[in-house]
Amino acid sequence: MTQSALVQALAFAFAIVFPNLALMGLGFLMRKKSWLDTSFIDVASKLVFNFALPCLLFLSVIKSDVNYQEQLILLMAGVATTFGLFFGAELYAKFFVPNLPDKGVFVQGVFRSNMAIISLSVATNAYGELGASIGAVYMGLLTILYNVLSVITLSRTQQRKNLSAQSRDVIIKIFKNPLIIALVSAFVYKAIGLPLPPQPITKTGELLSAIALPLALICAGATLDVKSMLGLSGVSMQASLGRIVVAPLFAVLMGVAFDLSAVQFGVLFIMVSSPAAAASYVMAKAMGGNDTLAANILAFTTVFGMIGMAVGMAWLRVLGWV
Repeated sequence: MTQSALVQALAFAFAIVFPNLALMGLGFLMRKKSWLDTSFIDVASKLVFNFALPCLLFLSVIKSDVNYQEQLILLMAGVATTFGLFFGAELYAKFFVPNLPDKGVFVQGVFRSNMAIISLSVATNAYGELGASIGAVYMGLLTILYNVLSVITLSRTQQRKNLSAQSRDVIIKIFKNPLIIALVSAFVYKAIGLPLPPQPITKTGELLSAIALPLALICAGATLDVKSMLGLSGVSMQASLGRIVVAPLFAVLMGVAFDLSAVQFGVLFIMVSSPAAAASYVMAKAMGGNDTLAANILAFTTVFGMIGMAVGMAWLRVLGWV
């Protein structure tokens, strides 16, 4: 490996990760200076979740030239990676995580990544519109799987008499999820072969889409709690290492096993190696898991997972795999 190749790989990794870290840093700084408050973050997060991000995903899919049959192997690799991490974390939790409310939170922290905000943004930075399109297709399937597996692993913390009703309520919310609705609608729209919407509608959608990722990243940075992040317990550290070390390495293994193309390999790694999903905290709290543990995992992996992603992409770039 030449020095030039190493420099190019590091520059590539820096270029795709730095914008995300910079926007998160901006959000953190604005919150510290009281330029952002909880009310703004709540409203902005709802705007992103209910309108801007669904719009971005919908347009990314219907405007893409992605061959879905060619992406089938990537989707298979993604499902295999998710199940591998899920069952591996379940087995580990059975023997090494003693407290019942911690088990499901640990498992979710290991297998569930932040695809909607972090991964999709990095994939777009790395591969442009192609990365956004492939990432949206990948996210469409895996988001549903993530939520179903989260319900399964967190259900152990519920009282038996309430389990059925609460699980049913969460599943209903999954299928009311604006991101899932947007993606399913886009897939149907694309399958029917409809033309792009009229220009005024498309332009409005593009403007709304443009604020999705920057605003989401600023809000994510504003919600970081450094004190919680540094106050890690043994279990949260184990889950965090699972998310930022074990999960990326397993994604590389699956990428090699499925013989993915360079772009598919890169998208798989980016989608799997991002920090813990923000939704993991929400679901843990809703289903009676240890929400403090979930918050610690989220905070720690949000900061250090981005660094790990950059290092991993640089390494894979040097190997010529992405």
